Amino acid sequence: MEFKIPVRNNKKLHDLAGKINADRELFQLWKCANINAVDRLGMSDHGEVHIRIVANAALRIVRLLVRGGVEPSVVTNHELTPEDAELIVVLAACLHDTGIAVHRDHHERYSLFIAFRKARELLEGIYDEPDLTTMVSETLHAIVAHGSSENCLTIEAGVLKIADATDMTLGRSRIPFESGQVNIHSLSAQAVDEVNIVKGKKKPVCIEIRLSNSAGIFQVDQLLRNKLESSPLAPFVEVTATIEGEVERRLLDSYTIS
Repeated sequence: MEFKIPVRNNKKLHDLAGKINADRELFQLWKCANINAVDRLGMSDHGEVHIRIVANAALRIVRLLVRGGVEPSVVTNHELTPEDAELIVVLAACLHDTGIAVHRDHHERYSLFIAFRKARELLEGIYDEPDLTTMVSETLHAIVAHGSSENCLTIEAGVLKIADATDMTLGRSRIPFESGQVNIHSLSAQAVDEVNIVKGKKKPVCIEIRLSNSAGIFQVDQLLRNKLESSPLAPFVEVTATIEGEVERRLLDSYTIS
């Protein structure tokens, strides 16, 4: 499966996407992570489909932020450009779950020792020192900070954290649940029909979530809200969740407590 993102006029991003697609080790890391997540733990997809969704969402969010006047941290602190911020969020998206190839528990930190070498490999030839080290450092921070409770210190890290949470439609919940169990995790994961990232009316970014059942509010409240609150993006992102149709879609026939 080809890794595709809208590179537009960003030549550095075009070159990075080409290097990602040529990297067989990276694709195998995604496969190994997904085997641990899906086959061994019964969780939702954390492989290359998830990576592609998150990378595209992150790119969409960072571009809307810049268009809305929000300056990326790599611009503020390192005098680089918004185009460089695009590479950070895309590369961080590609590497953020590689640690699951080692173990799901504490995977953000396991991802770091994989991502340090891999980020340098993928950015070499695109950047020279000292910018190469800066870009790797900013990417690693975004990776380690993508967990719900981890504090984000950069706009780019906040972008990855929120982009990761937007992959929640129809069973793709980022909240772990036991396969086959009837609980709020499994029910809410089936209630999210669609997630769209658009320009906000009052803020630069709006995340529009279409639900088939009010159980999906659990996904929004427990996942997206928590990630927003631990990121610097809270002032710049609005979230709307709507339940469509006059009658909610039935998610189960009956429920018994025994």
